[in-house]
Amino acid sequence: MTTSFPVTTGQRFRHASALAGCLALALSLAFAGPLRAADDPVLAKVNGAEIKKSDVAMAEEELGPSLAQMDPATKDENVLSFLIDMKIVSKAAEDKKVADSEEFKKRLAFARNRLLMDSLLAGEGKAATTPDAMKKVYEEASKQITGEQEVRARHILVETEDEAKAVKAELDKGADFADLAKKKSKDPGSADGGDLGFFTKEQIVPEFSAVAFALEPGKISDPVKSQFGWHVIKVEEKRNRKAPDFEQVKAQIENYVTRKAQAEYVAKLRAEAKVERLDQPADAAKDAKPADAAKPSDSKMAPPAKK
Repeated sequence: MTTSFPVTTGQRFRHASALAGCLALALSLAFAGPLRAADDPVLAKVNGAEIKKSDVAMAEEELGPSLAQMDPATKDENVLSFLIDMKIVSKAAEDKKVADSEEFKKRLAFARNRLLMDSLLAGEGKAATTPDAMKKVYEEASKQITGEQEVRARHILVETEDEAKAVKAELDKGADFADLAKKKSKDPGSADGGDLGFFTKEQIVPEFSAVAFALEPGKISDPVKSQFGWHVIKVEEKRNRKAPDFEQVKAQIENYVTRKAQAEYVAKLRAEAKVERLDQPADAAKDAKPADAAKPSDSKMAPPAKK
C-alpha cells in the first residue's frame, strides 16, 4: 500500500475496503508459522476470536511503507485496531453471505494464487542468494567497471556567456576557484566549492563531459554551454574507475540475484506449461516471454555524479 496508514475508524474502513488486500492479509496470517504460546501472546479478542502478537507482526509486514513514519508504539496500536475492525467487519460480511457471491469467490481465488506465487518465488529467491552466487555477480560487474576513466572536477555555473567570461577572467588573474564558485555559482552544490566529485562520461551532460575529459588536471576551461547554463570547469584529478567494495553494493547484488532466479524459475515453469492465448495469434502467444530480471548496471555500483 502506498497511502498513509489509517488512524481513525472511518479512514481504516476506506483503506480496508479493497477486498483483495484484506483477503491477502487474511491468507498470509493463515500461512504464518507456529509459535510457542509464550512467544505469541493474545493481544485482543473479538467476539471470542483471538488476535495474537504474530498477527500484528504479519499485518505490519503486509501494510509496509504506510507505517514507516510511526513510532513502534503508535504503529502497534494502529495495526491492532485495524485487525480488530477487520475481524468485526469480516464477521458482518459472513453474516450477510458476502462469501457466497461469485465476485468474492473470484477475488479469493486471485488472492490465494497471488499469495502462493509470492511465497514460492520468495523461497526460490532466498535459495539463490548464496555467498558464492553473489560474489560471482560482483566479480563480473567489477570487471566491466575497472579500467574506465573518471574525472573529478569543479565548476562554476552562471546564466550567461558574459558572466562566464568574467568568471574566467578572474580565474586567469589568480582567483581561487573554490572561493569563486561559492560566490558566483548558481549550482546548489556550490557550497563545497563547486566540487562534482568523480564521474564517468555517461554520468554527466555530453557538452560538459567532452570538455572535462579533454582537460588535463589543474587546467581551467573556457566557458562551456549546456542545458543548465554556462560552466567554467576545472579538472582536479583523473583516474581509472574502481569498483566499490562488496559490502557497499551487497544489497543491490542480493536484489539482482533474487530477481534473476525468480525470473528464470518462472520462465522454466512457463516453458513446461501448456499456455493457450485466445486473445492473439498462436505465433505471438508462443513467442511471449516473461520479463527478464534487470541487470545490475555498473552505474548502479557507483554513487551518481552531482549535476
